[in-house]
Amino acid sequence: MILLFYLVIIIYIYAHYNIRNMDEEAKVNRSKINKLMQEYSKGLVLLSSWLVSKGYPYELQQQYRRSGWLKSIGKGAMLKSGDSLLLSGALAALQSQANINIHIGGRSALELNGIAHYLQLASPEVTLFVLGKTKLPSWFINNKWDIDYRVFKVSLFKDDTIGLVNYQDTGIDMKISSSGRAMMECLSLCPTIFSLAEAYELMEGLSTLRPKQVQELLESCKSIKTKRLFLYFADRARHSWFKYINLTKIDLGSGNRSLANNGILIPKYNLVLPKELS
Repeated sequence: MILLFYLVIIIYIYAHYNIRNMDEEAKVNRSKINKLMQEYSKGLVLLSSWLVSKGYPYELQQQYRRSGWLKSIGKGAMLKSGDSLLLSGALAALQSQANINIHIGGRSALELNGIAHYLQLASPEVTLFVLGKTKLPSWFINNKWDIDYRVFKVSLFKDDTIGLVNYQDTGIDMKISSSGRAMMECLSLCPTIFSLAEAYELMEGLSTLRPKQVQELLESCKSIKTKRLFLYFADRARHSWFKYINLTKIDLGSGNRSLANNGILIPKYNLVLPKELS
């Protein structure tokens, strides 16, 4: 009888302890989901491995999905329920959670920086730049985002992060190309993908570039063609910052670069360009 009494007491204490622990665990989980819902911007993609590093183990993530707090958009990637597929949210996740150097660049970055809008040539898609050997995850490739995009895989600079600046889109923080870097990205695509004439029009709008930043970009740029075009267009546009560029520190290679059939040679920059740009 005494043994039965003690057994009942032990069972009661054990059950009370478990209930208390479960209650505390539930409180912690509620606190975590509240933080998750409030702390991260609407539309930001949440990568499963990154959430683990933030204190959300895989089991808890599965619980959140079953409860309808999170929804899967592909292997290892989720959105908060009710959020839309935003390209900015995907790019921010790739940059800050997966540490992939992908960014909005070229003409699209010039538009975001307020340079290209005056030309009134609305681009139907966003231009993204990523290092040549980078493999993008399937969740990014297979989803239909709110904006169409085109990816260019190039390795244009010795320092892959040079000339990237902070940009915020509807509360989502990401990196995009500065105006100087974006211009060089446009020129790297000339003349086959990007028009030389349009590139020069864009260069005419870059009257406020900072010489120090331009110098750093030119010294880091690995494309001889891009550097020669950038300098020639800036010279032709008579930008005031051009005179502060130290050409002796920039590798401009040797020999001519022909970018037009039956074009005109620009001896100072060893470029063969269309007559209208000579």
